[in-house]
Amino acid sequence: MILSVKNLTKKFGDFTAVNNISFSIKKGEIFGLLGPNGAGKTTTIKMICGLIKPTSGEITIDGINALENPLEAKKLIGWMSAESILDEDLTVWENMEVQAKLHNFNKFEEKAEELLKYFDIYNFAKNKVSNLSTGMRKKLEIAMALINDPSILVLDEPTIALDPNTRAALWEVIERANKERKVTVLLTTHYMDEADRLCDRIAIIDHGKIIANDSPSNLKKKYGNTTLEIKTKKEVELKGYEYQKEGNNYIISVKDLSNDISKIIKLVGENNIISINVNNPSLDNVFLRLTGRKISEEKTESTKIYRILKSSR
Repeated sequence: MILSVKNLTKKFGDFTAVNNISFSIKKGEIFGLLGPNGAGKTTTIKMICGLIKPTSGEITIDGINALENPLEAKKLIGWMSAESILDEDLTVWENMEVQAKLHNFNKFEEKAEELLKYFDIYNFAKNKVSNLSTGMRKKLEIAMALINDPSILVLDEPTIALDPNTRAALWEVIERANKERKVTVLLTTHYMDEADRLCDRIAIIDHGKIIANDSPSNLKKKYGNTTLEIKTKKEVELKGYEYQKEGNNYIISVKDLSNDISKIIKLVGENNIISINVNNPSLDNVFLRLTGRKISEEKTESTKIYRILKSSR
Protein backbone atom coordinates (compact mmCIF):
# COMPACT_ATOMS: atom_id res chain seq x y z
CA MET A 1 0.00 0.00 0.00
CA ILE A 2 1.23 3.49 -0.85
CA LEU A 3 -1.00 5.15 1.73
CA SER A 4 -2.70 3.82 4.85
CA VAL A 5 -4.97 5.94 7.05
CA LYS A 6 -6.24 4.45 10.30
CA ASN A 7 -8.76 5.94 12.74
CA LEU A 8 -7.94 9.47 11.64
CA THR A 9 -9.74 12.23 13.54
CA LYS A 10 -9.52 16.02 13.48
CA LYS A 11 -11.39 18.31 15.86
CA PHE A 12 -11.66 22.08 15.81
CA GLY A 13 -12.78 22.92 19.32
CA ASP A 14 -16.00 21.00 19.92
CA PHE A 15 -16.56 20.37 16.22
CA THR A 16 -15.32 17.11 14.67
CA ALA A 17 -14.38 17.77 11.04
CA VAL A 18 -12.98 14.27 10.40
CA ASN A 19 -14.37 11.44 12.48
CA ASN A 20 -12.34 8.24 12.90
CA ILE A 21 -11.86 7.43 9.20
CA SER A 22 -9.75 4.61 7.75
CA PHE A 23 -8.80 3.76 4.17
CA SER A 24 -5.82 2.58 2.13
CA ILE A 25 -4.57 3.23 -1.40
CA LYS A 26 -2.84 0.69 -3.61
CA LYS A 27 0.18 1.55 -5.69
CA GLY A 28 -0.76 2.81 -9.14
CA GLU A 29 -4.45 3.46 -8.56
CA ILE A 30 -6.51 6.64 -8.66
CA PHE A 31 -8.39 6.92 -5.39
CA GLY A 32 -11.09 9.49 -4.78
CA LEU A 33 -12.53 11.13 -1.69
CA LEU A 34 -16.04 12.06 -2.81
CA GLY A 35 -18.34 14.27 -0.80
CA PRO A 36 -20.05 17.65 -0.53
CA ASN A 37 -18.33 20.86 0.52
CA GLY A 38 -17.63 20.74 4.24
CA ALA A 39 -17.59 16.94 4.39
CA GLY A 40 -13.98 16.80 5.61
CA LYS A 41 -12.20 16.01 2.33
CA THR A 42 -9.67 18.82 2.37
CA THR A 43 -9.07 18.55 6.10
CA THR A 44 -8.16 14.89 5.48
CA ILE A 45 -5.83 15.87 2.62
CA LYS A 46 -4.09 18.49 4.75
CA MET A 47 -3.46 15.96 7.51
CA ILE A 48 -2.00 13.49 5.00
CA CYS A 49 0.25 16.20 3.55
CA GLY A 50 1.44 17.27 6.99
CA LEU A 51 -0.11 20.73 6.82
CA ILE A 52 -2.24 20.27 9.93
CA LYS A 53 -1.88 17.81 12.78
CA PRO A 54 -4.56 15.19 13.41
CA THR A 55 -6.25 15.00 16.79
CA SER A 56 -5.68 11.23 16.68
CA GLY A 57 -5.03 8.40 14.26
CA GLU A 58 -2.26 7.02 12.04
CA ILE A 59 -0.96 7.94 8.57
CA THR A 60 1.59 5.76 6.77
CA ILE A 61 3.01 6.79 3.38
CA ASP A 62 5.00 4.16 1.48
CA GLY A 63 6.04 2.54 4.75
CA ILE A 64 6.89 5.77 6.58
CA ASN A 65 4.97 6.88 9.66
CA ALA A 66 3.97 10.38 8.57
CA LEU A 67 3.26 11.60 12.11
CA GLU A 68 6.58 10.44 13.54
CA ASN A 69 8.65 11.35 10.45
CA PRO A 70 6.79 14.25 8.78
CA LEU A 71 9.74 15.59 6.78
CA GLU A 72 10.54 12.19 5.28
CA ALA A 73 6.86 11.62 4.48
CA LYS A 74 6.51 14.99 2.76
CA LYS A 75 9.29 14.04 0.34
CA LEU A 76 6.99 11.29 -0.99
CA ILE A 77 4.05 13.62 -1.70
CA GLY A 78 3.25 15.89 -4.61
CA TRP A 79 0.42 18.25 -3.69
CA MET A 80 -1.86 20.48 -5.75
CA SER A 81 -4.06 22.74 -3.65
CA ALA A 82 -7.64 23.63 -4.49
CA GLU A 83 -6.47 27.26 -4.33
CA SER A 84 -3.85 28.23 -6.89
CA ILE A 85 -0.31 28.51 -5.52
CA LEU A 86 1.10 30.01 -8.72
CA ASP A 87 2.88 33.37 -8.63
CA GLU A 88 1.37 35.26 -11.54
CA ASP A 89 4.22 37.78 -11.64
CA LEU A 90 6.76 35.02 -12.30
CA THR A 91 7.29 33.04 -15.48
CA VAL A 92 6.37 29.37 -15.90
CA TRP A 93 10.03 28.43 -15.48
CA GLU A 94 10.46 30.61 -12.39
CA ASN A 95 7.45 28.95 -10.74
CA MET A 96 9.02 25.55 -11.40
CA GLU A 97 12.29 26.81 -9.92
CA VAL A 98 10.59 28.05 -6.75
CA GLN A 99 8.85 24.69 -6.31
CA ALA A 100 12.11 22.80 -6.86
CA LYS A 101 13.95 24.90 -4.27
CA LEU A 102 11.19 24.27 -1.74
CA HIS A 103 12.18 20.60 -2.13
CA ASN A 104 15.89 21.53 -1.90
CA PHE A 105 16.48 20.57 -5.53
CA ASN A 106 19.33 22.76 -6.75
CA LYS A 107 19.85 20.95 -10.05
CA PHE A 108 16.27 20.96 -11.21
CA GLU A 109 16.64 22.14 -14.80
CA GLU A 110 16.59 18.76 -16.56
CA LYS A 111 13.58 17.55 -14.56
CA ALA A 112 11.67 20.82 -15.03
CA GLU A 113 12.28 20.79 -18.78
CA GLU A 114 11.12 17.15 -19.04
CA LEU A 115 7.91 17.87 -17.14
CA LEU A 116 7.06 21.03 -19.06
CA LYS A 117 7.58 19.19 -22.34
CA TYR A 118 5.50 16.25 -21.11
CA PHE A 119 2.56 18.57 -20.37
CA ASP A 120 3.05 20.54 -23.62
CA ILE A 121 3.83 23.87 -21.95
CA TYR A 122 7.61 24.08 -22.45
CA ASN A 123 7.18 26.61 -25.26
CA PHE A 124 5.60 28.93 -22.68
CA ALA A 125 8.42 28.58 -20.14
CA LYS A 126 9.40 32.26 -20.46
CA ASN A 127 5.81 33.52 -20.31
CA LYS A 128 4.41 35.04 -17.16
CA VAL A 129 1.75 32.89 -15.51
CA SER A 130 -0.68 35.81 -15.73
CA ASN A 131 -0.71 35.32 -19.52
CA LEU A 132 -1.58 31.60 -19.41
CA SER A 133 -4.98 30.05 -20.03
CA THR A 134 -6.71 28.25 -17.17
CA GLY A 135 -5.89 24.86 -18.68
CA MET A 136 -2.19 25.73 -18.96
CA ARG A 137 -2.12 26.91 -15.36
CA LYS A 138 -3.57 23.61 -14.19
CA LYS A 139 -0.97 21.70 -16.22
CA LEU A 140 1.75 23.82 -14.62
CA GLU A 141 0.42 23.14 -11.13
CA ILE A 142 0.50 19.38 -11.77
CA ALA A 143 4.01 19.64 -13.25
CA MET A 144 5.12 21.49 -10.12
CA ALA A 145 3.56 18.79 -7.93
CA LEU A 146 5.61 16.15 -9.80
CA ILE A 147 8.98 17.93 -9.59
CA ASN A 148 10.07 15.76 -6.63
CA ASP A 149 9.06 12.42 -8.25
CA PRO A 150 6.46 11.71 -5.54
CA SER A 151 5.13 8.29 -4.61
CA ILE A 152 1.65 9.80 -4.46
CA LEU A 153 0.13 12.80 -6.22
CA VAL A 154 -2.49 14.53 -4.08
CA LEU A 155 -5.01 16.68 -5.96
CA ASP A 156 -7.49 18.71 -3.94
CA GLU A 157 -10.59 19.57 -6.04
CA PRO A 158 -8.45 19.73 -9.22
CA THR A 159 -11.24 20.84 -11.57
CA ILE A 160 -13.29 23.09 -9.31
CA ALA A 161 -14.82 26.09 -11.13
CA LEU A 162 -13.50 24.95 -14.53
CA ASP A 163 -15.63 24.99 -17.66
CA PRO A 164 -16.65 21.55 -19.04
CA ASN A 165 -14.08 21.49 -21.84
CA THR A 166 -11.19 22.41 -19.54
CA ARG A 167 -12.38 19.85 -16.98
CA ALA A 168 -12.42 17.09 -19.60
CA ALA A 169 -8.95 18.07 -20.81
CA LEU A 170 -7.59 18.00 -17.26
CA TRP A 171 -9.11 14.55 -16.70
CA GLU A 172 -7.00 13.32 -19.61
CA VAL A 173 -3.90 14.95 -18.10
CA ILE A 174 -4.50 13.19 -14.76
CA GLU A 175 -5.13 9.83 -16.44
CA ARG A 176 -1.97 10.17 -18.54
CA ALA A 177 0.16 11.03 -15.51
CA ASN A 178 -1.23 8.06 -13.63
CA LYS A 179 -0.76 5.53 -16.43
CA GLU A 180 2.38 6.78 -18.18
CA ARG A 181 4.32 8.13 -15.20
CA LYS A 182 3.14 5.33 -12.88
CA VAL A 183 2.17 7.77 -10.15
CA THR A 184 -0.52 6.93 -7.60
CA VAL A 185 -3.21 9.61 -7.33
CA LEU A 186 -5.39 10.69 -4.43
CA LEU A 187 -7.97 13.29 -5.38
CA THR A 188 -10.89 14.98 -3.69
CA THR A 189 -13.99 15.99 -5.59
CA HIS A 190 -17.67 16.74 -5.20
CA TYR A 191 -18.30 16.04 -8.90
CA MET A 192 -19.96 12.66 -9.43
CA ASP A 193 -18.98 12.40 -13.10
CA GLU A 194 -15.36 13.14 -12.23
CA ALA A 195 -15.19 10.43 -9.59
CA ASP A 196 -16.92 7.95 -11.92
CA ARG A 197 -14.60 8.73 -14.82
CA LEU A 198 -11.25 8.88 -13.04
CA CYS A 199 -11.28 6.75 -9.91
CA ASP A 200 -10.48 3.07 -9.50
CA ARG A 201 -11.98 3.27 -6.02
CA ILE A 202 -13.96 5.88 -4.11
CA ALA A 203 -14.47 6.60 -0.43
CA ILE A 204 -17.68 8.57 0.04
CA ILE A 205 -17.29 10.98 2.94
CA ASP A 206 -20.12 12.87 4.62
CA HIS A 207 -20.10 14.88 7.86
CA GLY A 208 -16.54 13.72 8.50
CA LYS A 209 -17.28 9.99 8.20
CA ILE A 210 -16.59 7.51 5.40
CA ILE A 211 -19.94 5.87 4.64
CA ALA A 212 -18.90 3.69 1.67
CA ASN A 213 -15.67 2.59 -0.01
CA ASP A 214 -15.53 0.62 -3.25
CA SER A 215 -15.15 0.92 -7.02
CA PRO A 216 -17.69 3.15 -8.81
CA SER A 217 -19.22 0.13 -10.56
CA ASN A 218 -19.60 -1.84 -7.33
CA LEU A 219 -21.10 1.13 -5.51
CA LYS A 220 -23.67 1.56 -8.27
CA LYS A 221 -24.50 -2.15 -8.21
CA LYS A 222 -24.90 -2.17 -4.44
CA TYR A 223 -26.68 1.14 -3.84
CA GLY A 224 -27.60 2.69 -7.19
CA ASN A 225 -31.14 1.78 -8.14
CA THR A 226 -32.84 3.05 -11.26
CA THR A 227 -34.98 6.00 -10.19
CA LEU A 228 -38.02 7.83 -11.46
CA GLU A 229 -37.98 11.58 -10.94
CA ILE A 230 -41.53 12.93 -10.94
CA LYS A 231 -42.82 16.46 -10.46
CA THR A 232 -46.49 16.64 -9.46
CA LYS A 233 -49.18 19.30 -9.20
CA LYS A 234 -50.11 18.20 -5.69
CA GLU A 235 -48.60 16.00 -3.01
CA VAL A 236 -49.10 12.23 -3.13
CA GLU A 237 -48.38 9.20 -0.94
CA LEU A 238 -46.35 6.47 -2.65
CA LYS A 239 -47.01 3.44 -0.47
CA GLY A 240 -44.74 0.46 -1.12
CA TYR A 241 -41.91 2.50 -2.66
CA GLU A 242 -38.68 3.97 -1.32
CA TYR A 243 -38.50 7.62 -2.30
CA GLN A 244 -37.11 11.05 -1.48
CA LYS A 245 -39.37 14.09 -1.52
CA GLU A 246 -38.73 17.82 -1.81
CA GLY A 247 -41.90 19.82 -2.21
CA ASN A 248 -43.78 18.22 -5.09
CA ASN A 249 -40.64 16.63 -6.54
CA TYR A 250 -40.26 12.88 -5.95
CA ILE A 251 -37.25 10.64 -6.61
CA ILE A 252 -38.48 7.05 -6.48
CA SER A 253 -36.30 3.92 -6.43
CA VAL A 254 -37.57 1.16 -8.70
CA LYS A 255 -36.43 -2.44 -9.15
CA ASP A 256 -38.40 -3.34 -12.28
CA LEU A 257 -38.86 -0.21 -14.38
CA SER A 258 -41.25 -1.67 -16.95
CA ASN A 259 -43.54 -3.02 -14.24
CA ASP A 260 -43.19 -0.25 -11.64
CA ILE A 261 -43.65 2.76 -13.88
CA SER A 262 -47.28 1.97 -14.68
CA LYS A 263 -48.03 1.33 -10.99
CA ILE A 264 -46.41 4.60 -9.93
CA ILE A 265 -48.27 6.61 -12.59
CA LYS A 266 -51.49 5.08 -11.32
CA LEU A 267 -50.62 6.02 -7.72
CA VAL A 268 -49.66 9.57 -8.65
CA GLY A 269 -52.47 10.08 -11.11
CA GLU A 270 -51.71 10.73 -14.76
CA ASN A 271 -53.34 14.17 -14.69
CA ASN A 272 -51.30 15.06 -11.60
CA ILE A 273 -47.93 14.62 -13.35
CA ILE A 274 -46.07 17.72 -14.57
CA SER A 275 -42.93 15.88 -15.67
CA ILE A 276 -41.34 12.44 -15.38
CA ASN A 277 -37.74 11.32 -16.02
CA VAL A 278 -35.93 7.98 -15.78
CA ASN A 279 -32.44 8.00 -14.21
CA ASN A 280 -30.14 5.02 -14.61
CA PRO A 281 -27.96 3.90 -11.66
CA SER A 282 -25.34 6.58 -10.92
CA LEU A 283 -23.17 7.85 -8.12
CA ASP A 284 -25.75 10.59 -7.64
CA ASN A 285 -28.39 8.12 -6.51
CA VAL A 286 -25.76 6.15 -4.58
CA PHE A 287 -25.14 9.27 -2.50
CA LEU A 288 -28.87 9.98 -2.32
CA ARG A 289 -29.61 6.50 -1.04
CA LEU A 290 -26.80 6.58 1.53
CA THR A 291 -27.51 10.05 2.90
CA GLY A 292 -31.09 10.89 1.95
CA ARG A 293 -30.07 13.97 -0.01
CA LYS A 294 -28.23 15.06 -3.14
CA ILE A 295 -24.56 15.91 -2.90
CA SER A 296 -25.26 19.54 -3.79
CA GLU A 297 -27.33 19.95 -0.63
CA GLU A 298 -24.49 21.05 1.63
CA LYS A 299 -25.50 21.05 5.26
CA THR A 300 -23.62 22.77 8.07
CA GLU A 301 -24.79 23.39 11.56
CA SER A 302 -23.96 27.07 11.61
CA THR A 303 -22.06 29.86 9.91
CA LYS A 304 -19.33 29.39 12.49
CA ILE A 305 -18.82 25.76 11.52
CA TYR A 306 -18.73 26.67 7.85
CA ARG A 307 -16.01 29.23 8.52
CA ILE A 308 -14.00 26.71 10.52
CA LEU A 309 -14.16 24.19 7.68
CA LYS A 310 -13.35 26.79 5.05
CA SER A 311 -10.26 27.93 6.94
CA SER A 312 -9.11 24.32 7.31
CA ARG A 313 -9.34 23.54 3.60
